[in-house]
Amino acid sequence: MANVEKVSVSMTPQHAQLLRDAVQSGAYASGSEVICEAMRDWSAKWMQQREDIAKLRAMWAEGKASGPATEVDFDAALEEAREELSAATHAR
Repeated sequence: MANVEKVSVSMTPQHAQLLRDAVQSGAYASGSEVICEAMRDWSAKWMQQREDIAKLRAMWAEGKASGPATEVDFDAALEEAREELSAATHAR
């Protein structure tokens, strides 16, 4: 790890104990390894959330640009979807 930056973090006593337990169990060589893995997991989750939000914003914009809202008969739409699903299932 040639390119690292040291930072100080505060955590609850319960989290600190979990970190110590993970190191003492031999699962990790140091508390830094525990934190690095936690950061990798959080980073992946954070990036996925950002992508999801971007997709939702694009879908929202597309919906707004598609024109004014119209009333939909939900029961009829549901029946149509069931018929399409049934036709697709039987076609296999």
